[in-house]
Amino acid sequence: MIFTEEQLRKYAKPLSETEENQCKNAIRMVVDALKIIGFNERTAIRKMYSETPSFEVMMKSNDDYEVKIFLQGSYANNTNVRQHSDVDIAVVQIDQFRPKYRVGVSKTNYGFISAISKSKTFKDIVQSALENKFGDDVERKNKSIKIHGNSYRKDADSVPALRYRDYSYDYRFDPENYVGGILIKADDGTEVINYPEQHIKNGIDKNKRTNLYFKKMVRIAKEMRYQMQDEGYEFAQKASSFGIECLIYNVPDEIFTKYDCYKYIFDGIVEFLYDNKHSINSFVEVNGIKKLCHDSDDREKIYTTKYSSRHRIQCEQNGQNPFII
Repeated sequence: MIFTEEQLRKYAKPLSETEENQCKNAIRMVVDALKIIGFNERTAIRKMYSETPSFEVMMKSNDDYEVKIFLQGSYANNTNVRQHSDVDIAVVQIDQFRPKYRVGVSKTNYGFISAISKSKTFKDIVQSALENKFGDDVERKNKSIKIHGNSYRKDADSVPALRYRDYSYDYRFDPENYVGGILIKADDGTEVINYPEQHIKNGIDKNKRTNLYFKKMVRIAKEMRYQMQDEGYEFAQKASSFGIECLIYNVPDEIFTKYDCYKYIFDGIVEFLYDNKHSINSFVEVNGIKKLCHDSDDREKIYTTKYSSRHRIQCEQNGQNPFII
């Protein structure tokens, strides 16, 4: 596949104002559903950061549930490229949390007490609220609850989660000195810890450091992946939007600012990733906390076919980027 400079500039464009409003409306859908079962807004819907559609709102129920609802994923990070993509909404219970301590430390050191078990899980409560509002358009999945869209609203995945607090690096027994994330309890019993709020902030910071080219290049790479998927490229089917964004996040800032030409910038990104493919085990997610890959198998999955293909070799011999002319 080949792409022109004009195409790259088109792919690099951010969300429109209309799409941003659709993101805000997606948050409003969940808020309105929770209101029906007794939740009240403690804050207005607002942006965490002015640079992205990172909308958030705080709510509290009559029976003392406290919830933070916020946009996460590619829409919140302003790296989305396909309008039909789902909007991801985190619905986080914050009146309780799952802690992690250093060895030899427990809740007693912090004066914490165990929460009282409730008859229904938080995910059950969120599902019930959404079903009351949207009926058969609601579908429960392993980690999320999907609200199917229609001509008036976008598809939305709401992700019920619990606040996660990592006290591993706190040596003062300070209850407020923790790294905060979210804990997702899947229906199959697995648990996933993510850091979407840090992802949003770090993405904004890197974008500023690279004269706004970081997110432009992420959008370009994601659009290329979509087109490769449409063309049936097997390796593109396995590549995730999240993984692509994280790979590009690990590219040094100076590579983004070396040229004004998009194809030269993208070429530099591809060259860096190829030259450093054996160091990918040191790469981090955009949140800056979790490693992107944990073993060599993961590294091999990312760098297969595309970079070892005859096409790659021919392009190198001709001094060309395999994606761009």
